[in-house]
Amino acid sequence: MTWYGMKQTGLVAAGCLGLFMARAQTTLTWQIKAESGVGDGIDRLCATDYDTRGWVKATVPGTVFGSFVADGLEKDPNFGDNIYHVDRAKYDRNFWYRATFAAPAASGSMTKSAASAGALATSGASAGFAATHTWLNFKGINRSADIWLNGTRLGGLNGFMQRGRFDITKILRANGLNVLAVLVRLPEQPLGNYGAPSYISSAGWDWMPYVPGLNMGITDSVYLSSSGDVLLEDPWIRTALPTNARADCSLSVSVRNVSSQSRDAELRGIIQPGNIRFSRRVSVPADRAVEISLDKTQYSQLVIDQPRLWWPNGYGQPNLYTCQLSLAIGNVVSDTRTVRFGIKRYSYDTVGHVLHLSINGTRVFIKGGDWGMSEYMLRCRGAEYDTKVRLHRDLNFNMIRNWIGSTTDEAFYDACDKYGIMIWDEFWLNANPNLPADPGNFNANAVEKIRRFRNHPSIAVWCPDNEGWPEPPLKEWLREDVAVYDGNDRWYQPNSHAENLTGSGPWANFDPRWYFTPYPGATGGNEGWGLRTELGTAVFPNVESFRKFMPADRLWPRNEMWNQHFFGPSAFNAGPDRYDASIAERYGKPQNIEEYCRKAQLLNIETNKAMYEGWEDHMWEDASGIMTWMSQSAYPSMVWQTYDYYYDLTGAYWGARQACEPLHMLWDPVDNTVKVINTTRQDATLTATAAVYNMDGTPVPAYAQSAIVEASSGTATRCFTMGFGGQKRNLSMGRPAVASSSANGVAAAVTDGNSNTRWSSKAADSEWIYIDLGRPSRINGVGLNWETAYGRAFRIQVSDDTRAWKDVYVTTHGHEGRQQIDFDDTVARYVRMLGSERGTGWGYSLWDFDVFGPDAPAPALSDVHFIRLTLKDKNGATVGSNFYWRGSRRKDFTALNSLPKAALKVTSSITRRDGKCFMAVKISNPLSSPGTAFAIRVQAVKHSGEQILPAYMDDDYFTLFRGESKTVDIEFAEALVVGETPEVRVEPYNK
Repeated sequence: MTWYGMKQTGLVAAGCLGLFMARAQTTLTWQIKAESGVGDGIDRLCATDYDTRGWVKATVPGTVFGSFVADGLEKDPNFGDNIYHVDRAKYDRNFWYRATFAAPAASGSMTKSAASAGALATSGASAGFAATHTWLNFKGINRSADIWLNGTRLGGLNGFMQRGRFDITKILRANGLNVLAVLVRLPEQPLGNYGAPSYISSAGWDWMPYVPGLNMGITDSVYLSSSGDVLLEDPWIRTALPTNARADCSLSVSVRNVSSQSRDAELRGIIQPGNIRFSRRVSVPADRAVEISLDKTQYSQLVIDQPRLWWPNGYGQPNLYTCQLSLAIGNVVSDTRTVRFGIKRYSYDTVGHVLHLSINGTRVFIKGGDWGMSEYMLRCRGAEYDTKVRLHRDLNFNMIRNWIGSTTDEAFYDACDKYGIMIWDEFWLNANPNLPADPGNFNANAVEKIRRFRNHPSIAVWCPDNEGWPEPPLKEWLREDVAVYDGNDRWYQPNSHAENLTGSGPWANFDPRWYFTPYPGATGGNEGWGLRTELGTAVFPNVESFRKFMPADRLWPRNEMWNQHFFGPSAFNAGPDRYDASIAERYGKPQNIEEYCRKAQLLNIETNKAMYEGWEDHMWEDASGIMTWMSQSAYPSMVWQTYDYYYDLTGAYWGARQACEPLHMLWDPVDNTVKVINTTRQDATLTATAAVYNMDGTPVPAYAQSAIVEASSGTATRCFTMGFGGQKRNLSMGRPAVASSSANGVAAAVTDGNSNTRWSSKAADSEWIYIDLGRPSRINGVGLNWETAYGRAFRIQVSDDTRAWKDVYVTTHGHEGRQQIDFDDTVARYVRMLGSERGTGWGYSLWDFDVFGPDAPAPALSDVHFIRLTLKDKNGATVGSNFYWRGSRRKDFTALNSLPKAALKVTSSITRRDGKCFMAVKISNPLSSPGTAFAIRVQAVKHSGEQILPAYMDDDYFTLFRGESKTVDIEFAEALVVGETPEVRVEPYNK
């Protein structure tokens, strides 16, 4: 069987086995019009002479609203607040799609290579292939549709996962035009969960606007195919690995006879690499389907020795196999299929109530990101998925969470297979205690999804519900769907943030120390690091991208237009006010949008690096992985992204990428320990070095460290402690203390410096004690020295007046003895321990209650100084590197603004091959330079200064001291710079 696929405005080839030669093309164009504006009946609508004036050219695959935008009938919805001014009523209704086409010559076969957008390539049937039936196929319509061809109703579809295959052999006109009409119906609201399955965020979320028409349309491929009387349906290849040296393959496939007579056929298959061949005879009754299963008990060749295993990114190569299947009646081929698969074995455990994932017997530390949608108007197609997923590969990620199943294109799964990116795949439920309008239809779509995508080795987890549990009966139906249609080959995780997970969020930025401190808080799930499926921060783009979607008169200062792109109340979870305050506190209050964007990238680097490093620092103690909310951008905004909507690589991208190196060296800003993180399958003997530099670039030898580290596979190995600071400053010594009650001793005993005197409360849960520091002071932690009567659950709170208290730390894991607690810097006069649950039958009893302020400045260091960490292998090759800036006043990096202007030397060379441009950019900071060149940003640009995007780079935002140089490699498509020579722009922070 050969395939045709809908792309843009016409039928194009979607894949075939090369059985045919193309010889002609015919153009096809889709049009759309609101149902309410079409007064004609179906017979007239399907007439070849129908007047389509007033109809709008449609993009297929695509959406109704997207078609109007593509035709210039709506203002660019990305820009300003244009999308908020669209008349929703114009699109929130049913629409007709209509197209005319000529029947393919002979059997209607065609090849992929001959087709182009808007064209239907045709050819005659080749000898040895039976073309008895012609089929019209649909792979996805949102939300439901009725389909007519030449006035005959073919049937309907309900749910974007449902596939339609209609035998049009007797309806298709061999000569003249054929008319295809599709009535597409609007999804029902509310989308969650009543209208599910649907693209649930289309009704608006805290990161994308309401999309008029709710992304209704023909959203996936439409294609013609031809076959004989017997068809192959949903071939399923499974692999078992008794050991990694042997794979046992099995194949299940349904063979359907669509004729009125019994048919005898032969199934033939070839697996490559290996040239593994097999065949099986089958007899199929009329109008019936027969399930065929093949395994090693019948076919010894399905045992593959020394298989090429599929590994996730960072653990090995994502090797893929291809199985070509054909079904023949006699010597005539009736149908063909090609299946790509990977040989792998997933396994799971929940030791310590933490979900752990292993592949091929190796435990994998999950490093990944969530996708809200591939693009908010479903305009991401084909090769663009390769770009997005390759960027995730380059981020050193190994998993993408397909949030609420909002990415439905096969190209996404293909790209994840190719780049070794596992998928946490979800269905279409969102924490609402209500069922879809039609639970049976929802379940049918879930089964379709599993059957369509189960051959993809990248799928690692099936999850039905975002931050909730499915309502009965779906709760058990979905679990059973996975068991039956995927053989329980992957883990079924009922809830995205509970049941052996540690919740979700928060989604706002924190000081890097927070990610290392027990325990980064969350909503739902268990306490701890564990496996966190979403944790994020606002991420402001660079100014070049900001100007692309923000009107010139709204660039600065912050205003309501920023909120329309989710930097304000519309994205309250992202904490934009907190983000603003962090920039001002850490780097100084910006005076214009250029300065704001430049400083924002430093914050992006800090936060996103710390997010992953905080989890890596606790790898397997209890951390098993983390995914950022979100790793890619579906709409031009200032929140939740690594690369932005235009593929510019922000500071968040580079912070996360560095943190996720397979061999990585990190610094814990809480206790100053340095660890080597090995998330590969190989043990490594490494030389770990740490160097500290003052702002002028001079090294400070007193802080240098070096060690030989035996970094075993899958470990976080401590190598040394940096000698910063000294004793913590105890601000509570001798200060007054006040308690809710005193059963033994007095409140002042906790600040008298004597660990043999104590205060204890009466035997009640809600008791407290606070310390008066005398004046508002900057604090960042407390030390509690509990007697046997300890607090199991308590809060540390701060206040300026003892009336309004704010939590800075909450725990349910208090313990007897000393308990060191760190929290984000805050300014307060009063500090309180508020008990909520006692650990014993007595009250609360403390020997000491210390309140800590900023550490004393480390000697010989400038106000801001730099830490450079380097990992080298036995041969002296650098296999990992890291770079931090550290403030003597903890979060104050404003001294960076006084760095002298850097004077860099830049040279570049360009090579072109295979349709790509490769730039090698050498950046040098000469010995004659005024000083350190900090956070250097490199961009490939056109002669006009416009960025060349997307571009793949191996480094950015790096720092060079005097006498240092670095070469940055950049790759992009040659088609982006036709007729001109690419240039390079290099800008340090201190430009």
